[in-house]
Amino acid sequence: MAGKFKRILYGGDYNPNQWGREIWSEDMRIFRDARINSATVNVFSWAKLQPSENEYNFSELDDIIDMLSKEGYDIVLATSTGALPAWMFKKYPEVARTDYQGRHHKFGHRHNACPNSLVFQKYASALVDQLAARYASNPHVVCWHISNEYGGECYCENCEKAFRVWLKNKYKSIEALNKAWNLEFWGHTVYEWDEIVLPNALGDGMDTEQNTAFAGLSVDYRRFNSDGMLGNFKMERDVIRRYNKDALITTNLMGTYKGLDYFKWAKELDIVSWDNYPGYNTPWSYTAMCHDLMRGLKDEPFMLMEQTPSQQNWQPYNSLKRPGQMRAQSYQTVAHGADTIQFFQLRRSVGGCEKFHGAVIAHVGTENTRVFREVKQLGEELEQLSPLLPGAANSANVGIIFDWDNYWAFEYTSGPNVDLLYVDQIHQYYKYFYDRNIAVNMIPVDADFSRYKVIVAPVLYMVKPGMKEALEAFVANGGVLITTYMSGIVGETDNVYLGGYPGPLRALAGIWAEEIDALAPEQTNTVRFTDGTTAKCRIVCDLIHTEGAESLASYASDFYEGMPAVTRNAYGSGITYYLATDMDETGIAKVLDCAMEDGNVTAVIAEPTQLEITKRTTEAATYYFVMNFRDEAAPLPASLGGKLDLLTGKQTEAGELMNKFDVKIIQE
Repeated sequence: MAGKFKRILYGGDYNPNQWGREIWSEDMRIFRDARINSATVNVFSWAKLQPSENEYNFSELDDIIDMLSKEGYDIVLATSTGALPAWMFKKYPEVARTDYQGRHHKFGHRHNACPNSLVFQKYASALVDQLAARYASNPHVVCWHISNEYGGECYCENCEKAFRVWLKNKYKSIEALNKAWNLEFWGHTVYEWDEIVLPNALGDGMDTEQNTAFAGLSVDYRRFNSDGMLGNFKMERDVIRRYNKDALITTNLMGTYKGLDYFKWAKELDIVSWDNYPGYNTPWSYTAMCHDLMRGLKDEPFMLMEQTPSQQNWQPYNSLKRPGQMRAQSYQTVAHGADTIQFFQLRRSVGGCEKFHGAVIAHVGTENTRVFREVKQLGEELEQLSPLLPGAANSANVGIIFDWDNYWAFEYTSGPNVDLLYVDQIHQYYKYFYDRNIAVNMIPVDADFSRYKVIVAPVLYMVKPGMKEALEAFVANGGVLITTYMSGIVGETDNVYLGGYPGPLRALAGIWAEEIDALAPEQTNTVRFTDGTTAKCRIVCDLIHTEGAESLASYASDFYEGMPAVTRNAYGSGITYYLATDMDETGIAKVLDCAMEDGNVTAVIAEPTQLEITKRTTEAATYYFVMNFRDEAAPLPASLGGKLDLLTGKQTEAGELMNKFDVKIIQE
């Protein structure tokens, strides 16, 4: 696969407009020393570019673009539409958002535009038209960055009216909508479209945005909100296309962010980009999963648009990155499919709420810092890797389904247990593969399942039209499916499938669940496998009956002692595993070990190791990324000895110790 860029982009958000011009040349000198070759500019400059309704001023941006072009930078040019200017709020207060509690906002913060405001759309498209006319032909502008970190919701009258139109287009008749949302419940039947209200705290929302009286309504609002913001992205994208049909256009996503259906968004992006900000205690497996999800959105390499070189400022505990940590984290990003490493920010802001957010140039203003030395080392290494890695592919025989409709519906569920969180459920299965260096693709529900030997579908709560048939075909043709409790419960409007859980997956799993028990945090049960080994379980326990499936384990206590807890069902030429309860790592591993054997799935390398090892390939070579994220040293596996380490230029030695945050990139 050809890369989208000619080299690895290395740089990040740069705001010279916040500084006197005497600083600019010094920045260029320092960045040049660090091998920085890219800058993202103009992210929050709307107020400066357009000081009043009928006035534009591009003189400073012209100078910034000219300076970066002369320095040979690859420029990521943002459209500035992520924060509105004050004059717009003053003259057109309807552009502001109304929050979940029904409060209409004033000027302030960012991401502050009602996505359905025609005023916002008018002035945003006009601004982008000005920018594209001016800069789209500049060969140094290699990517356009629309808005910034789309997110949030609005519950204003604009949105309510637009939502009704969206619903009418989807359901066609008010009768179909009443049935879809089961509005007979609580006597909520509506007879006119204008009787529908948004699901906020003033309507059918409950005490928080996570609770709702009608999940069908709230899930549809999530879909509508995601579609509305996507419409604004497409509006800006299409303006740029008028001036440069070949422009590379993106917006920065946020990993497992709940608010937007990123698989749907990815179809409209030329390249996926995202901002990676793990906390001090975020598991490395979780960060890897987010990278794999971002790569999976388009099944191709992505951009890392933002990370911090040292520390964040907006988390509860903003620890410094330890020596070597930023470099190792950056290589983990590249290992999982990134073709860029970009920072927020290149120079630390003097004021505002992000003044303590890390930067390449700290407040001291010089390159004489630990952070800068690490940035420089990484820059020198990436410069050497640039001819080799862009476009290199990640491949996998295992797919894990991640679906935003399921995410929304699953967490709107009133019961059985408040501790059931979608991303946590997905991550505990991903972690099994991460710990064993088994490559994984994060996939949508409409993926081509035939590409995989094993599909993992935890808590597949919402089974939409076509999914049953696709999964049955996958298993019947020899695939291995792993699914769990809280799967096959509802259809696309959140109405329950009648006839016994797991509904449309019942024949595939060879079981049916009669009841679902909820365990409080202080409660557990035990799962006993047929070979005598045991595992703890928590949160929920399905009380299931087999219908052709083989029981691999049963509950060890409570009134359902002896009932199946794990089953295996032959279906066509393949196998379906059903886990009826939330087991600990030991229990999950025991089941997945069997599933991997059934699917003939192997790790990136055969030898067990505590190191993270990931592989990217091109037509010319295979590159093994070997990283140690554990506190203790670990030996290099024997099979990777005697090969070229691209970072040192030396041959590796089997068994040589790698300390915490050590990295090797081994070419084969």
